[in-house]
Amino acid sequence: MSFNRTPDGRALMGGVPLAEIIAVSGTPAYVYDVDGIARATADLVHAFKNAPRVVAYAVKANTAGTIVRAVSGAGGGADVVSGGELQVALGSGMPPERIVMSGVAKQNWEIDLGISSSIRAIQIESVEEIGRVAARARALSQCAKISIRLNPSVQIDSHAHIATGHDEAKFGVLRSDLPAALAAIAVANSGAEPTLSLVGISTHVGSMLTTPGPYLESARVVTSVARELRAKGTRLDFVDFGGGFAIDYGDGRVDPPSAFAEAALDLLEREGLSDLTLIVEPGRALVAPFGVLLAKVLQTKQSGERRWLMIDAGMNDLIRPALYAARHRIEPIEREPGESVWQVVGPVCESADDFGLHAIGDEPPSAVAIRDAGAYGFTMASEYNGRALPAEVFVSGGRIQKIAPTLGSEAWVAARLRA
Repeated sequence: MSFNRTPDGRALMGGVPLAEIIAVSGTPAYVYDVDGIARATADLVHAFKNAPRVVAYAVKANTAGTIVRAVSGAGGGADVVSGGELQVALGSGMPPERIVMSGVAKQNWEIDLGISSSIRAIQIESVEEIGRVAARARALSQCAKISIRLNPSVQIDSHAHIATGHDEAKFGVLRSDLPAALAAIAVANSGAEPTLSLVGISTHVGSMLTTPGPYLESARVVTSVARELRAKGTRLDFVDFGGGFAIDYGDGRVDPPSAFAEAALDLLEREGLSDLTLIVEPGRALVAPFGVLLAKVLQTKQSGERRWLMIDAGMNDLIRPALYAARHRIEPIEREPGESVWQVVGPVCESADDFGLHAIGDEPPSAVAIRDAGAYGFTMASEYNGRALPAEVFVSGGRIQKIAPTLGSEAWVAARLRA
């Protein structure tokens, strides 16, 4: 277990006491168990046994090169949504054949990079995008490998901001628009040399899937279309069922990623498509449980019956509670949590800078760990309120492997004065 405690209650991450990390990194600071991330990736890769597969890690969840290299080294691939993420994946040694590129509004240079890097596929998100990718392929004198991302019209039980597979979402091609998409591909390939190669069909209904049910519902749309295309002679390479597997934030049981893998393989076999490579996008499941955000307690406040614990990490460091109403466990680092609850808030001048009520104990601790913060933490952080980005600490082999320090408030002020 990445986050655990010594017999006397001191919190550890990857075997390293968090108090020792704070002493060298300062706060706020993200701490990641790199070995835990590698194990989680390898476990999911091995869950597919000998079936052709790509476990496409969502690089947007955590773009740190140390983490992307750990995923790649454990046999994982990447789902990228920008040219910058693609550069990080390639620069971290990720094989191009394990990379797919999504995104609804790709810039020309990003499309060019995807084509010239020979990644597995560029995921097409609209009929209109087909002509754009074809034009860039012609300009490069190459044939672009593409996949059509279907919008399966599946509504999941999740926050509206992370549900992507319903009819009003900006993502993907509706099933009813598929004939128009295929016609656009045919037009693009009507010249002397083909510019597009349709190699896959994909989907993604959103994040925080706790069971394989909605996952399989959308996957059946993909397999239905794949069978239709193969019957017409299209030579597909893969199907991509998406993902967004949930983790347990401490409030209930969720099925492990291996359960999704098993269900997906069963579906492919029943549909007669088990010869195709299966791409899965596990999302936060590979990194979220293996990161914490450390914060010092600055002061307390008592007002009537309510009492606040004010920490030096805010919504600019971890925006998920404010943006998604997400709840992260917050615990003292020097002892076990107690029963007494505190309203934990940050320093940002916004009412949304509130991490909720947490069982801390009678006495305020010197520092706390915000748990399950390895995904969508640092990558969504900002410098709002003139606050520097947090430090990042990477733990491996029971010791600190690397520290990416914060630039600090002085560097931020200097940069803004130059602007």
